[in-house]
Amino acid sequence: MSQRQLQTRMVHTGKTPVYEGGSPVNPPVVRASTVVFDNVAQQRDMRARRSGERVFTYGARGNPTGFALEDAVSELEGAYRTKLFPTGLAAIAMTLLAYLKPGDHLLMSDAVYEPARKLAESFLAPYQIRCTFFAADGSDVEDKIEPATRMIYAECPGSLVYEMCDLPRLADIAHRHDALLVCDNTWGSGCQYRPLALGADVSVMAATKYLSGHSDVMMGTVATTEAAWPALSARSDAFGMTVSPDDAYLVLRGIRSLAARLAMHEQHALRVASYLQSCPEVRSVFCPALPEHPGHDIWKRDCTGTNGLLSFEFQPLVTRAAADQWIDSLELFGLGASWGGYESLVTSADLPSARSVTDWSGHGCIVRLHIGLESPDDLIADLGQAFDTFNRERSTYGISRSKA
Repeated sequence: MSQRQLQTRMVHTGKTPVYEGGSPVNPPVVRASTVVFDNVAQQRDMRARRSGERVFTYGARGNPTGFALEDAVSELEGAYRTKLFPTGLAAIAMTLLAYLKPGDHLLMSDAVYEPARKLAESFLAPYQIRCTFFAADGSDVEDKIEPATRMIYAECPGSLVYEMCDLPRLADIAHRHDALLVCDNTWGSGCQYRPLALGADVSVMAATKYLSGHSDVMMGTVATTEAAWPALSARSDAFGMTVSPDDAYLVLRGIRSLAARLAMHEQHALRVASYLQSCPEVRSVFCPALPEHPGHDIWKRDCTGTNGLLSFEFQPLVTRAAADQWIDSLELFGLGASWGGYESLVTSADLPSARSVTDWSGHGCIVRLHIGLESPDDLIADLGQAFDTFNRERSTYGISRSKA
């Protein structure tokens, strides 16, 4: 037995357990701030290499559990490398900061995640980075690009009503004008949609959504081509961006079942969409997998499936108060933001305030649904009882039972 005192032995023993047997299926959770080295030469070597290589040198530079998740996301996205961030919005912010400088011009889709719009409008302007929004389908990008445009930022399908844009066309325009094409791929999750394969330079995802799949983690990912990687890597390291190894472990666990969960989400959502299309209270259903959806042909060309997201528009005479009462009468749908977990959710969507290029003021109230892993029969029954409640007071709401 060592002659050192108990408190000394408790600090220095049990750090590197040795065992005989196989390997765990999942990588271990490595919680670390300080990383120690065998000698000064090794420490210097690791620090010299870490700007260009992925080596374990300090907690703020990443950890082995996070590295495993980076590899999984890179495989999912078809990327050269991936960085992890504390939230999806942090991933968006770091993408903008990594590639834009004062005097640059950003072209951003009118259909982006609303906090990304606010970030571009409020944060970038004081740094003399101008932002112009383009139509959700990308039809006016060539007309709005400028000599100073350094980035085209798309979200495809678009947030809330899932507009499709021709990403290979946007990539061609961007690269002809020496600009990067960035795509928010949270909807596609790397399974249904792969922006990098379609010409994008950078793909951003909120791992909070389908990658995690269980509504218990906040995280963002940015995956890039080899050419786009150095700028993102350097700026992320400069800002000390990293994630908890426990959160990385949870997202890794979620990724294992991603394809199977998405198949169920798609199956359930398409059944619910078909039901909603038959409801006289509904004017239109938004889901790119539906043949009636604008951009459906692009979806068929570029995507391999859909997910649990869909939105619908009430008939024009339905007031917001009436739509809110309909939402409140649902029993199985949780009322909340976000999506991509195993559960069904509902929220109202304010398109007029979320768009500046396309005028949505003449449309009816829009409701977004996330269709979860519950039985679609039960979800449809819940929607049906909400419509029944809605129609018992139809004279107040100003809508008849006949399809408009």
